[in-house]
Parts: sequence; structure tokens; C-alpha cells
Amino acid sequence: MTPAALRADARTSADRPLAVRLGEAVAGTSAETMPEAAGEKLRLCLLDFLACAFEASSLPWARQAALLATPGAGPCTIVGTPQGVPAGDAVFANAVAGHGLVREDMHTGSVSHLGIVVLPPLLALAQERRIDGRTFTAAAVVGYEVGGRIGRALVTPEFARTFRPTGFTGPLAAAAAVSHALGFDAAQAASALSLAANLAGGLNQWPHSGADEMFFEAGAAARSGFTAARLAMLGAHGSEGALDGEAGLLPAYRPDRQAPDIRLFDGAPEILSVFFKPVPVCNFAQTPCLAAIALARRERIDPADIASVEVKVTRAAQAYPGCDHAGPYARVLQAKMSIHFAVASALLRGAVDESSYKRLDDPALMELAGRIKVEADPAFTAAFPQKQGAEVSIGMRDGRVLSHRLADVVPADVDLIRTRFRSAAAAVVGAGPAQELEAAVDGLDGASDVGAVMRLTAARS
Repeated sequence: MTPAALRADARTSADRPLAVRLGEAVAGTSAETMPEAAGEKLRLCLLDFLACAFEASSLPWARQAALLATPGAGPCTIVGTPQGVPAGDAVFANAVAGHGLVREDMHTGSVSHLGIVVLPPLLALAQERRIDGRTFTAAAVVGYEVGGRIGRALVTPEFARTFRPTGFTGPLAAAAAVSHALGFDAAQAASALSLAANLAGGLNQWPHSGADEMFFEAGAAARSGFTAARLAMLGAHGSEGALDGEAGLLPAYRPDRQAPDIRLFDGAPEILSVFFKPVPVCNFAQTPCLAAIALARRERIDPADIASVEVKVTRAAQAYPGCDHAGPYARVLQAKMSIHFAVASALLRGAVDESSYKRLDDPALMELAGRIKVEADPAFTAAFPQKQGAEVSIGMRDGRVLSHRLADVVPADVDLIRTRFRSAAAAVVGAGPAQELEAAVDGLDGASDVGAVMRLTAARS
């Protein structure tokens, strides 16, 4: 059944449980009807994910996740490591590593990082059984679609103050992707989604202290969705009302206790809304950081001449835990969440990268961060989530006001994505294998075995 036919069917059958309707859409979507633009975007998502996973592979949280795996006990690869591991272990570890820099892809409408929960399960599955590139691509696009649509219906600034969006959208996105890759029928796909809904969760207390839960929440979400689909494959039955029933996921967490009608591919595919972060900071710090970088590069600013700094953002950005925090910063993740830290670092250095976090107690940075005021702007708020605007204004001691305003985040472009991938991959597997891997991702549409592509990410022992 084509996406158009599925939408027509949904209009006449909205009284059926949402999991059933989404299961039909997941099962009925065909690789043949997938827009080429979605496939092109997916290949960039995969390069970006691998770049992050390679670069983060030596960080503590990535190493910890990898050390949980049983080496030599399975066919799957943890990016940047030499030994095969069981599929579930690879899913968990690769999702954690992909999240490890806080530079993963971003779907603003769902406030979720969908690549880190969709791609690791599919890559592990492709090493367990042969999956061709077109099937892999279509399954990934379906995963992004389900995660994006569920997130748009569920996540609000109020929800995100307490709950981790990716922890809720991730299991469903992963389950949908794996269901499609395995060729589930509508009933199996519905059960996978329903089981995944029961495995959703995650709290947002960690941003206040910069603790490590964030990384492992992504791993748990990816593995939960992978597990839900495999249980459905084995015959496990999920409740049809798990998404929209009286005690279903959407009524349980939405303030109106209702479940809106959700239709897949009703408009542009959600994957086309994903953007790639230009700097390794929280999504909500991206645009303020970029505005501050532009301002620092345009003006020759002596920090001693700064009297005040005002940052205007969306209400969602100001409200997200950890973003409106002026310090002190005990951990790197705490600094990466902070708009104050990002803006202060940008103004002092004219750039924000991994080296920005080597000294969290730098006196000049701490002093400037403490004088930054973050405010919600009505115009930026009204434009969200379609756009994420920000403005940085500096009050100088001589009375001048220097400002830079961005109507939306400026995403990393293709050249930057490829440059980061080449550098990160070559540092782990060598320049030659990195080139081979990039070519394999570029040729994904014609690949007969995506598992072979993943095996190129293994470090040489």
C-alpha cells in the first residue's frame, strides 16, 4: 500500500487504535516510493553518526558502554573496536558513542536525536542478517518518521523540563525501523510499537549537574526499540491501545490527556527536518553560540570592555534543563548544555569546539558567563519549532551596543560533515579504510550487504 493510500485509509478509520494504524503504515511503506531526497539525507545522517561515534569512542561514557559488551560473542561491531559482540550490546554501545560529543543530528519538532536511536539497531541487524542498502534506507526513514511524528505530538517545553524526549521517541523510532527492515506485517509492527511504548522513559534531572545519564538514556532507548521488535518477531503481542488508550503513552503524558491523530508521511518526510549541529553543544545553545561566534569575528571585542550580555532565545531553549545556567560547571556535559558557557566561550575565542571544554573553571570565562542574561523572546518563541532564532547583544562600557541576530540555526553543511567524518574515521581506522567507508556510505543505495559497510568501522586489532 502506498503512503497516499494509507493516508486515505486512516481518514476513514480513525476510530481504530493508533498503534494499529501506525503498524499498517510502517508495514505498508515501500522503498520504491521513498523520495530520493530522503535517501540522500539518510546517507548524510549515517556519515554524521559515524563521525560522532568514532570521535567519541575514547570518551569515558563510550568506553563504559563498550565494556559492558561480551567480546567475541557475536557478529556485530562497536564502532572503533576490534571484536565482534552480540547485537544488543552493539546497539547500546553505538548509541551511547553516537551521542558522546553532544553533536548528534537533531529533529527540532520532537526535541529528539533520532539518528542515535534509529541507526545503531539497523546496523546491528544488518550484521546479523543480510540487508541491502535500499531496505536499510527505507527502514531508517520510517524510523525517523515515527520518532518525529510521535515527538511532535508528545513533547512540549513543559514535558521536556522533566522527561527526556529521546527516551520516549527513541524506542518507538527504533522499533519502527527494525520492524520495517524485517518485513513485518501490520499486526507485528503494531505489536512492536506497542511493546516499545511500554519501554519508553527517561528523566531530565541530569542537565542540572551534567551527570552521565543522558548518554546511557540513548543507549537504552535504542536497545529497547530493538528488543521490542525482536519480541514481536517471536510472537509477543502488544496492547493495541498502548499509544492512545486510557492508560496509553500519549494520554499519560500530554496535558490534555488526549491522543491526537498521527499519520506517517503526511507531508514531507520527517528526516528532511533533521539538521546537523555545527558545534558540539546542546541543541538549544546552537543558535546563541553561532550568533556569538559571528559577533566575535565581526567585531574586535576586548572582554574587559564588556559591561553586559543579553541573549534572546525561544521559550523552549530557556526552559530546557541546564540551558539557562551561568555556572559553576563541574562536568563537561553541564557546560555543553549551558547557553551561558557557549556564548562566553564564543565571545572569548571566536569558536566553540572540543578544546573549549578543557578548562571549565577558566576565570575569564566564568566571569563573563556569570554576567550573561538569557531571556525568552516572543517572536523567536512563536516561530519555534519551525525555526530556532536567537540574538546576542553586548553592552559595552563606552555605551555602544553590539548585536547579532539569527532567525534560525545555521546547520553544518555537507563539506563540514564530510571533513569531520574523514578526520574522526582516519584517526581510528586509518586514512585508507576511512576513504573506503565513506565511499560505501555514498554507495549505500546500491549495496547488497550493509553489514559489510559496518564491518569497515572496526578498529584493526
